[in-house]
Amino acid sequence: MLHAQAKEAASVSINIRAKARQRDLIDQAADRLGRSRSDFMLEAACREAEDVLLDQAFFTVDSATFAKFQTLLDQPLPPTDKLRRLLKTPAPWDQ
Repeated sequence: MLHAQAKEAASVSINIRAKARQRDLIDQAADRLGRSRSDFMLEAACREAEDVLLDQAFFTVDSATFAKFQTLLDQPLPPTDKLRRLLKTPAPWDQ
């Protein structure tokens, strides 16, 4: 058990090559969040890895639970001021 904990705590090096513009973009985003390039990249890569793995997970439910789930999906969201504002706000890439 102690050996597994020591192995988990040990840092390993991950090396990648990037274009200068990619590095600059990553550095700009990391700086905005007050993080180092390494911390930013590792967090983003781990988040993406989790998404990939979770997207491939298979869930089973009984028919009653699935029917409830489908009913919820089929119900439109209630109109609220917050939702109206969100839908009227142009996407950053459209501005």
